Amino acid sequence: MICCLDLEGVLIPEIWINVAKKTKIKALEITTRDEPDYDKLMRYRLEILKKHGIKLQHIQNVIKKMQPLPGAKLFLRGLQKKYQVIILSDTYYEFAGSMMEKLGFPTLFCNWLEVDDKGFIANYHLRQKNGKKQAVRGLKGLGFRVVAAGDSYNDISMLQAADRGILFRPPPKIMREFPQFPVTHNYQQLFAAFHKSV
Repeated sequence: MICCLDLEGVLIPEIWINVAKKTKIKALEITTRDEPDYDKLMRYRLEILKKHGIKLQHIQNVIKKMQPLPGAKLFLRGLQKKYQVIILSDTYYEFAGSMMEKLGFPTLFCNWLEVDDKGFIANYHLRQKNGKKQAVRGLKGLGFRVVAAGDSYNDISMLQAADRGILFRPPPKIMREFPQFPVTHNYQQLFAAFHKSV
């Protein structure tokens, strides 16, 4: 069995919310928990960053000061002792480096950014459209049983594609919209839900 985990909201705090707090730009607080259309959300974010003169380096400085969610590292270590674990995220390698170090360098599949010569994020590039879902399908095609956990709209297709999908601390509206997925509220429950799937 392979366990697939979302990153933000499951193992680390939401990066964009932390950036919003640090820069005091409330418009950056919108995340995939609020907006299902990822392209629309990212285009909106890039416009705001440019408008306010925020460069990649500024965001990286915020991320470096962030810590994994309480208990996340211990949970991840425990899960890795029993199963193979892959983090499937819509974040970017340019964002995730310092957080991966704090989590002990787990396997991460995510996307990458295009940065202009002034240091502004000019564009973003998805490894593959609907990458989380496609990764799960690929793993299943290799003969693995896949159990996945996430918390946001951009995780739903991954949960649907998996042999079993689990919601972790989702907002109430996602719980209501997708009642077919069991809901877990802490790492103990999430670990038990993975173990139950064996």
